[in-house]
Amino acid sequence: MKLIIGLGNPGEKYEGTRHNLGFMVVEQVLKDYEPANKTNWSKEAKVKSDIVRFDWQPKEGKAEPVILAKPLTYMNNSGMAVNLLSLYYKIAPEDIWIIHDELDLPFGTMKIRLGGAAAGHHGVESIIASLNADKFWRFRLGIGESHGYMEVANREMHNVDDYVLGKFNHEQHGRVSELVHHASKAIQYALEHDMHAAMNKYNTK
Repeated sequence: MKLIIGLGNPGEKYEGTRHNLGFMVVEQVLKDYEPANKTNWSKEAKVKSDIVRFDWQPKEGKAEPVILAKPLTYMNNSGMAVNLLSLYYKIAPEDIWIIHDELDLPFGTMKIRLGGAAAGHHGVESIIASLNADKFWRFRLGIGESHGYMEVANREMHNVDDYVLGKFNHEQHGRVSELVHHASKAIQYALEHDMHAAMNKYNTK
């Protein structure tokens, strides 16, 4: 079983913000899967998340259960929901895939990796603390910009928070759409093959 979690903040006012890229990606994964299988999000209080369950059938081999999740705990407490999901469905950290925005990567790029430090991302910090482990997979989606993040990075932290909670501007919408579809395809490719194949094919060079 794979647990694929997009990080973000619930609520209409956070829709379309940089910090909600993870939500956008898992929603796209469902849209890509949905045409042949009409599946909808279900609010599950016991795991403090909106979830979808389905079986991924690769071209070769057995079907594998997959859970898509959007935590309802807000970004900085993401670990609470991830830990509840992990315990309830008995999923080990190495079978947990986290999709999140990443200030340290250029805008529009993506890097898949296993483990490592949180690099200041409060959602990832919360997950590491709650699982007491860092060996989960991450799809890191770049939102850094020379005229955006880099200018606020050396100011007070609330300005960085303003940046990640801000919405993409009109000129960025096309690139954001490309990044979301790119990440969705990478997740599907990893389910079809394996994570290392997805890294080789989809990591930004």
